[in-house]
Amino acid sequence: MAGDIKAGENFLRELTPFIFRKYLDYAAIADIHSIKRQIHAHKGHGAIAVKGHNVKLGRGGIREIEFFAQTQQLIAGGRMPALRVRATQEALAALTEAKWIDAETRDSLTDAYWFLREVEHRIQMVRDEQTHVLPDTEAELKRIAFMLGFEDTKAFSEKLEEVLRLVERRYSALFEQEVKLSGEAGNLVFTGQKDDPDTLKTLSALGFERPEDISRVIRTWHNGRYRATQSVEARERLTELTPDLLRAFGESKRADEALLRFDNFLSGLPAGIQLFSLLGNNPALLDLLVTIMSSAPRLAEIIAARPHVFDGMLDPALMSDIPTRDYLAHRMGSFLSNARHYEDILDRLRIFAAEQRFLIGVRLLTGAIRGEVAARAFTHLADLVIEAALNAVLAEMEAAHGPYPGGRVAVMGMGKLGSFELTAGSDVDLILLYDYDDAAHESTGAKPLDVVRYFTRVTQRLIAALSAPTAEGVLYEVDMRLRPSGNKGPVATRISAFEKYQREEAWTWEHMALSRARLICGDASLMEDARRIIASVLSQKRDVAKVSADVLEMRSLIEQEKPPENNWDFKLINGGLIDLEFIAQYLALVGPAKGLAAHEPGRNTAEALQALAAPVMEPQAFDDCMAAMGLYTEISQIVRLCIDGTFNPKEAPAGLTDLVCRAGDCPDIPTLEGEVKRLAKAVRKAFVAVVKNGG
Repeated sequence: MAGDIKAGENFLRELTPFIFRKYLDYAAIADIHSIKRQIHAHKGHGAIAVKGHNVKLGRGGIREIEFFAQTQQLIAGGRMPALRVRATQEALAALTEAKWIDAETRDSLTDAYWFLREVEHRIQMVRDEQTHVLPDTEAELKRIAFMLGFEDTKAFSEKLEEVLRLVERRYSALFEQEVKLSGEAGNLVFTGQKDDPDTLKTLSALGFERPEDISRVIRTWHNGRYRATQSVEARERLTELTPDLLRAFGESKRADEALLRFDNFLSGLPAGIQLFSLLGNNPALLDLLVTIMSSAPRLAEIIAARPHVFDGMLDPALMSDIPTRDYLAHRMGSFLSNARHYEDILDRLRIFAAEQRFLIGVRLLTGAIRGEVAARAFTHLADLVIEAALNAVLAEMEAAHGPYPGGRVAVMGMGKLGSFELTAGSDVDLILLYDYDDAAHESTGAKPLDVVRYFTRVTQRLIAALSAPTAEGVLYEVDMRLRPSGNKGPVATRISAFEKYQREEAWTWEHMALSRARLICGDASLMEDARRIIASVLSQKRDVAKVSADVLEMRSLIEQEKPPENNWDFKLINGGLIDLEFIAQYLALVGPAKGLAAHEPGRNTAEALQALAAPVMEPQAFDDCMAAMGLYTEISQIVRLCIDGTFNPKEAPAGLTDLVCRAGDCPDIPTLEGEVKRLAKAVRKAFVAVVKNGG
């Protein structure tokens, strides 16, 4: 036992400064508390006292303060390098800065730590040996009290007990949770082959409509038939978790359906200890998991495939921190800081992007952010990932083939990427532009390439870096059909050819697409050149009648070739997102002839409508269009987060139906459907008035 305690004393001291994994081992975190329980169980380390109390290993002692800091360092240090410090006081300060603990906790534990260290030093001075145990005799205890500046042992004892109990409360709040299989809800027994009658009554009382089916499912878990429950330890932790799990699922609508979805998720997990340990120590995460299972099958699939995405849920500032570009850039920089080579960078980008997409989605799911904020966050994340991938690709190209003399590369985002309107399931539309020194004929490396092959290879490698499947998944599906000449043209376009094409060959629909273009990353001077060309093209005065005819023809073709799946297909319905986007894009093209505001890159559709449509539309029509844009955005973001495909109330999970109604600020689906029809009719009328009738 003494050897176990010694190992426990050194466990975190040795582990914390060096091990910060890409994936957090929640089972290891749970084992930390197991070590502490072993220490407490050893003689002399149990109840709080004064005489004979071990100020280092006993309850409320120095080790609990160290464990308090070090376990949280292990949890968050993988993505927050600032937490990777040795000193306890420095660790508490860093945890406060990262919002893992508040200032009052930091100050109280820091004061307690140094007080206990002072007591420890006096014990060792009196006994002249390496010990942490207070003396049993009044005389020796009095000496220590006097050395610490107390008037008598009573004053010292009161202060020491106050400190020990404070530390114990802080530590217990972090770790110690009593788990009971049978609680207030009633009996829960899942052993044997037959259903326990009291258990069926309990399941029914908890909210399950088919308790026999639920009992059979849970017996499957505890019989170890899934990979996630094959180990004894996993089953033990799942057993402890089961009462809370059933309570949480029972409180959701269509509880049986939600729990069966969790069962499907559990059946595909390669291992369960990590997840069970995490949920057992975080009731709020358990409630969130139930929300996901009852409303968001798509997120459930992500968790099943990559359980590590749950790591970020432990960040206490998650719901209060808005995922701005600066926020995401800081976190990505920390996560990529230790990448050693090209493949490692791409793997880390995939891990980071998957986790952050999930966390943005969680904020959206819980109502912490609205749809438009989520759209910007998803887009900022894509921008940063594409930029990091491009930089890695260019470095690899230069290492293999050398730089190209005068070579410049820039990436332009189109579609929803260009207009800050990505969803959780969006692909990315890209155009790669380049330029070079006309006098150069090939790159300058050991394996030189001519200009076409060089920049074509840059583009192909960038596409592969983003879309090639690896063990960590895919970053983004890449669509390059909006490049000049479409699929028939080269994958990379020289800036001069891009300008010539836009001025002389591009069709009206391509100029409409250009109104949503935005330069994302690359050489600053080339990006500025591209912006200048786009601004010049979009500032031309056009034949309004021709543009109107082209836009109407294109909308008619879309209606014929891609009819909407149902009334909830907001993109394709008459009066849907395409109509709103076409109004904004049409006005961007005819704006110079009509004296409207100049084009500004990076505006979303709502901002473009505000700038361009407000001056030419009837106030009520404009208000209806803005209301429709807001409603479509909110619901579309939720739907694309939760499921693949179009929303159908008859087939959607119960939780998703509730979320859609919440997003639409309506009490039920029939009311929301009526509002959608009303606004869609108004948008289609506005589309005809603006595009066909000229205002």
